[in-house]
Amino acid sequence: MKKSIKLKRYIVLFAGLLCLAHAYAQFDPQMGQYMYLPTAYNPAAVGEGDLMKVAGMHRMQYIGIKNAPMSTWFSFSSPFVIGKTSHGAGVRFLNDRFGLFTNQSLYAQYAYRHKLGNGYLCAGIDLGFANVGFHGDSINLSKMGDDYHEASDDAVPTGSKTDMKFDMGLGLYYSTPVWWVGASYSHLLQPKMDWSEGTDGTKKEMRIGGTMYLVGGYHFRLKDAKEWMLSPSAMVMTDFRSWDVNLTLMCDYKDRYRWGLGYRIAGSVNILLGVDIISGLQLGYTCEIATNSLMKESFGSHELYLAYGFDILKPKRTNKYKSIRYL
Repeated sequence: MKKSIKLKRYIVLFAGLLCLAHAYAQFDPQMGQYMYLPTAYNPAAVGEGDLMKVAGMHRMQYIGIKNAPMSTWFSFSSPFVIGKTSHGAGVRFLNDRFGLFTNQSLYAQYAYRHKLGNGYLCAGIDLGFANVGFHGDSINLSKMGDDYHEASDDAVPTGSKTDMKFDMGLGLYYSTPVWWVGASYSHLLQPKMDWSEGTDGTKKEMRIGGTMYLVGGYHFRLKDAKEWMLSPSAMVMTDFRSWDVNLTLMCDYKDRYRWGLGYRIAGSVNILLGVDIISGLQLGYTCEIATNSLMKESFGSHELYLAYGFDILKPKRTNKYKSIRYL
């Protein structure tokens, strides 16, 4: 009886992960610390804050569940000046695994930065390639043990298949020392991965749908306690068929120590911790706890973030402490 229950749970989970890959708004992996790695979803954020920045993030989702998503981001970005104009450039890499799907993506990023008021209005573009694979050799429908599955499915590849396609994205971003807001659209070309095999005429493919991101945040420093700062932020992602919202409130002490809470309407609560180890070196951790039925099946999701940033446009001769997020 227990084995039957576990088998049903596994089937439901696998079906959910399979649907996840086809739900356009959910193709890109989730990110609890979205406010610290904006170039992962918006190319216009490259060169933000006049900092050269190297950053990485690793996320282990739904620990305890077989084939649960696991994602690693890496990015490098830098501002530069041509004459009297300001620009930003960088690269970003994603290694993502969810269910029987894999996704390795590499993009070059560029942004034009225009000084406006107390901040910069930036327009950016992503250009790169997405390599998406499916491990069909890990499926054995004949072992499902019920009347709903046949021994084979013409729509499912029988072996491990990958396909690489050109991809691009666009973004707008405006940031000041006090607040920031951005809008971007990923997978503008909606590339189609072709996993067809043989000459049976059956199409085995998956299209990556476009996703729009809307983000924003504000840094509110307490008047009677200048060492303390509250930073509410939000991210909305949608494919105009479905949508998700991530709300976060961070508390900073001396622009160095921080903690906060987040909530995703899809069904989870985030606990965020962070510290600037030395000037410019930032470490962050997030524990995400499901508020739906997944709470009983996993040990939560965990996310680790590490970044280093330094000012290359306006070198400083003082030893004043700086934060790569609030400069």
